[in-house]
Amino acid sequence: MSASRSTSLLPGAAACALLALAATACSSGGAEKASSPEASVRDLAASGGTDLQTAYQNTVKDVLPSVVQITTQQDLGSGVVYDSKGDIVTNAHVIGNAKTFQVSLATGGSPLSAKLVSSFPANDLAVIRLTSPPKGLKPADFGDSATVGVGEIVLAMGNPLGLSSSVTQGIVSATGRTVSESGSGGGTGATIPDMVQTSAAINPGNSGGALVNLDNQVIGIPTLAATDPQLGSGAAPGIGFAIPSSTVKRIADQIIKNGRVTDSGRAALDVTVRGVVDQNQQPAGVAIVSVTKGGAAAKAGLRAGDVITKVGSTQITSVQSLTAVLAAVTPGTKVPVTYDRDGAAKTSQVTLGSLG
Repeated sequence: MSASRSTSLLPGAAACALLALAATACSSGGAEKASSPEASVRDLAASGGTDLQTAYQNTVKDVLPSVVQITTQQDLGSGVVYDSKGDIVTNAHVIGNAKTFQVSLATGGSPLSAKLVSSFPANDLAVIRLTSPPKGLKPADFGDSATVGVGEIVLAMGNPLGLSSSVTQGIVSATGRTVSESGSGGGTGATIPDMVQTSAAINPGNSGGALVNLDNQVIGIPTLAATDPQLGSGAAPGIGFAIPSSTVKRIADQIIKNGRVTDSGRAALDVTVRGVVDQNQQPAGVAIVSVTKGGAAAKAGLRAGDVITKVGSTQITSVQSLTAVLAAVTPGTKVPVTYDRDGAAKTSQVTLGSLG
């Protein structure tokens, strides 16, 4: 099974992503509610379906005004109002290479101009800012994604297929997924850890929108929808992925404060690499093209031309497999890196740096 990013169906906008089946252990949102989402849902279920329907409607009424439509010359997607200053968080693949945007609020009115603050493709996140934020702009309440539980009812809000302010319903299917997105066709090539898997429909145009619990909190940013090659790469129903709100807040806060990400919380070898194949044209590791001076790999003695074949106990066969294993550990972790140099296998202990 593979996964494709959920962007608009405008020409040239489609991109594919590969679902990494190995799962790893995926702030200005306001104060958190005292009750837990699980307790809220139990109370609603006990009081009957009518109250549950009312809860859906109340959540939509409360959160949907914070979900916007973002339009560039090439693409269309969604975003979430992050603060009253006009900062909006979205996916990096929604904005692409654009620097200016038109933003349509769910509450109506003429489109508003916005400009890029910064993009962080490694986590497929970006922040744009309204040039003239209107009065009454409603920031979303971003919750703590660490408390999200499997089976929790969620709503996905966005602009699928250009149908503005659409809402779909589902549950949290799993947490802690690691998903890799293709770098072709407009994708960022990001490998994103700790993602929230949901059965709520994630369609093209939903990217950058809101995955919301019934406590009216954004718990994730919908980013990918799975596709099944056996269905002609059509959508695999009920399998979508959202970047967890805790990651969104960490990245967005740094972008807003510093204009860039200074500490992603993700590990890096501080190298540029490319894939290599063996005599049978099979993936056989990643070759180091360049080493950052003073970076993690350089300090451990690795150099350009070395071919990395293993990190820790994980075999490295491609750039994607290297990215996936690094996404599962934190900066400062010391790991053995096995590599080939001039036909001889060597191993060095590398203290990982920070991606950013």
